[in-house]
Amino acid sequence: MRGWEPSWRRDASDVALAIGVGVLVLTDAALATGPPPASELDYVLLSVAALALAARRRAPRVVLLVTTVCVVWYLLRTEPSVIPVVPVLVAKYTAVSAGHRYWAIAVVSPVVAGALYANLTGGDGTLTRDVVADAILPLGWFAAAFVMGEVSRQRQAYLNQVEQRAIDAERSRDETARRRATEERLRIARELHDSLTHSISVIKVQAGVAIHLARKRGEEVPDALLAIQEASQDATRELRATLDVLRSTPDQPGSANVSGLDQLPDLVERSRSAGVPATLMVSGEPRVLPPEVDRAAYRIVQEALTNVARHAGRASATVRIEYTQHGLAVQVDNGGVRVVPANQPTAGVGLLGMRERVAALGGKLQAAPRPEGGFSVRAEIPLHTKAPVK
Repeated sequence: MRGWEPSWRRDASDVALAIGVGVLVLTDAALATGPPPASELDYVLLSVAALALAARRRAPRVVLLVTTVCVVWYLLRTEPSVIPVVPVLVAKYTAVSAGHRYWAIAVVSPVVAGALYANLTGGDGTLTRDVVADAILPLGWFAAAFVMGEVSRQRQAYLNQVEQRAIDAERSRDETARRRATEERLRIARELHDSLTHSISVIKVQAGVAIHLARKRGEEVPDALLAIQEASQDATRELRATLDVLRSTPDQPGSANVSGLDQLPDLVERSRSAGVPATLMVSGEPRVLPPEVDRAAYRIVQEALTNVARHAGRASATVRIEYTQHGLAVQVDNGGVRVVPANQPTAGVGLLGMRERVAALGGKLQAAPRPEGGFSVRAEIPLHTKAPVK
């Protein structure tokens, strides 16, 4: 709510109000000149009535009842005046603003009626303009406290309504955004299925036919052809896993078995078959990693080895996986010379994608030429991640 404030600050303001009202009513009692003079009981009654206001917002009905009893008791013992009634006015305002209107009327009405009757029948019994004005004055004070409390209640109800409308509007915007995101993911899934699935299937089938014909003729099947067939199979599996994730919803999460570090040996072997001599080195104590870290590490190695094959000729590559105390370090080094064709930009999306993955996981990526030649990519990923990467 807009009117919300910390409980300690609210309690402190109520205590300050109670002390201020207490000082006011006690000072009035001490300065009263009419007989009889204020006694110790009178001071106790006023003190209790004022200090009870410290709990006015925690127990408004109880506070109203306590202040009313104490003030009426005090007024019956001394000459009536307006100042001692201030605790009752504050308590009534609080009770009405809290929604206890009928309780406030039930508690205060007898007091107002008694005061009105006493003022009208007191003195010599003659009704004059001053007597009527003095009799109606307490009624006006209590009516003003009631109206102010009701205005405060209505205002708070309006603010709560506005706040709720804002919350509902925000929730509606979030639901609309989620629905549009889901629709977009489904659209992307359909496009990927209709385009890539067919193309990869054709590559897989053609590679299989070529291998079959080669073996049928008794020829040795080229390693590159076997690598194409295996890569197409892996691409089909990963594409299906990606489509499963894109079609997933919060109620029905995808059960995609995406690639992780457990499949690195197969990835390194495929790189060798594709003409990139690659070795895998693992140090530290292997352990189960968060899915997003496991997936990101695999993708980094995959992209790095792809870059070696594309830009470093037939250079060798070394893949190092290091399990540290607080995270995971992934490093891919090659000893070749980076060659970029004239029609290809020097900065592709591969390195950018790796940086985005690592940054989303709270890690850092270093990619730069090695002093002794070649290129090196190193990613350091903490185990306590910032956000999942899909």
